[in-house]
Amino acid sequence: MGDMLAAAVPMVRTLNLEFIEVTPERAVLRLPDQAEYHNHLGGPHAGAMFTLAESASGAIVLTAFGEQLSRAVPLAVRAEIDYKKLALGAVTATATLGRPAAEVVADLDAGKRPEFPVAITIEREDGSVSGEMTVVWTLRPNG
Repeated sequence: MGDMLAAAVPMVRTLNLEFIEVTPERAVLRLPDQAEYHNHLGGPHAGAMFTLAESASGAIVLTAFGEQLSRAVPLAVRAEIDYKKLALGAVTATATLGRPAAEVVADLDAGKRPEFPVAITIEREDGSVSGEMTVVWTLRPNG
């Protein structure tokens, strides 16, 4: 999954994101500590943290709904991020689906364009929560 996402999304390669775990229930990605992506305080830039979290959400969506890609395109609809604590060093984003995948697929089967949230927690190496993000996704039916 990590190789596929890196090939499809250039920002994943640009930021050197690492795929720690990707399952239909959970995706964990890591942003290594890289000086070229630091902010004025010496930690990861807010845009890099946003990209990390959004990429984690995309990884779980592609894994959970991979079997639907022949009939629907996953698209991010909106996102909200809350930066809670200064991040220094590497940070990790953990994404989880906010609705059961079967429920989302049932909506798609019923001819609807389902929306569903993905919750992401961004943590520092010491385990402190540095940020929280929600990305609302949809599966847009083809045609």
